[in-house]
Amino acid sequence: MSVILTLNAGSSSLKFAVYSAVAEPDLLQTGQVENLGPVARLEIKGGETREIGPADHAVALTAILQAVEPVLDGRVVAGVGHRIVHGGKSFGDPVALTNATLAQLDALVPLAPLHQPNNLAVVRAARTIFPDAVQIGCFDTAFHRGHPFVNDAFALPRHLYDQGVRRYGFHGLSYDYVSGVLARDWPKLAQGRVAICHLGNGASMCAVANGHSIGSTMGFSALDGLPMGTRCGQLDPGVLLYLMDQGMARAQIEQMLYRDSGLRGLSGISHDMRTLLASDDPRAAQAIDYYVFRIRRELGAMAAILGGLDGVVFTGGIGENAAPIRTRVIEGMAFLGLALNPAANETGAIEIGSGPAQVLVIRTDEERVIARAVAAALPSATAT
Repeated sequence: MSVILTLNAGSSSLKFAVYSAVAEPDLLQTGQVENLGPVARLEIKGGETREIGPADHAVALTAILQAVEPVLDGRVVAGVGHRIVHGGKSFGDPVALTNATLAQLDALVPLAPLHQPNNLAVVRAARTIFPDAVQIGCFDTAFHRGHPFVNDAFALPRHLYDQGVRRYGFHGLSYDYVSGVLARDWPKLAQGRVAICHLGNGASMCAVANGHSIGSTMGFSALDGLPMGTRCGQLDPGVLLYLMDQGMARAQIEQMLYRDSGLRGLSGISHDMRTLLASDDPRAAQAIDYYVFRIRRELGAMAAILGGLDGVVFTGGIGENAAPIRTRVIEGMAFLGLALNPAANETGAIEIGSGPAQVLVIRTDEERVIARAVAAALPSATAT
């Protein structure tokens, strides 16, 4: 009797899920430790929510394992699946996480310094705790492999492209899941031109044609494109040269770009969209205005990449839950065939559009994508 555990380490959270070890895994329990730092909180879906005190990713994993013990009920963890943010040039398909593989992934830490170290720290902890389990890594960059050259390259000396300085794109597990839902439930739309907006603490957009990514707002690192909770999004590189000339050290620049910018930096209040929407501080309004402006700008870019739009999908924590943001993104977009049904948008419907192009809200499930990859890697999937 066995189960699959999935671990999805973000910059400030550790999500988990427990699935039965069958070909199409059944979800048994899910939850997360969020707000990692001095006052981390454990949330079990449909169960307890409690503060666990100061916690990094390792402490969070210990708390998770204690919380899922009743669900395991003596069942063996046969496989552990991990979200790995950056796969670089070498990794696309899910892969077994061996010592050699981890060494290669360590070399990619400079490309995703906010995420990759946490991803790999959780992998190493899980390998220690579950030494006999299959450990599988699934890559956020994988969905975007195969972009056309023009959506893959920077206008830099060609040898840098050959060395791997290129647009990788991220949030691929989310886009993979949403594309699968479209293929199952809206097959005609899935064969068309869709802009998927993954809006959360991390945010990006993806141009998907017939189920394949052909463009992404994110590039070489997880900094590019849309403004995020604490990350800057698109930035003139001349700003960085200026800051360096002013004596700003590399570590200070990294701290600013990854942790002190985005909604937090613009507002000076919070990185949390819920807090900003509830605030009457004009700085909060300005941060939201910028956030929406950039999404609308990139939506136009996605339409240009695709040659038009047959649909837009909102996903991620903000995309799924913040109706006011969806309203502001879509309003005035009739020239792209986009319009909202206000009542459907406010009541949390899945189909919220009223124009020629469909507008959907689909709850993403990166953990299920990971669990499926683990199930496929197990020697034999057995019923629980």
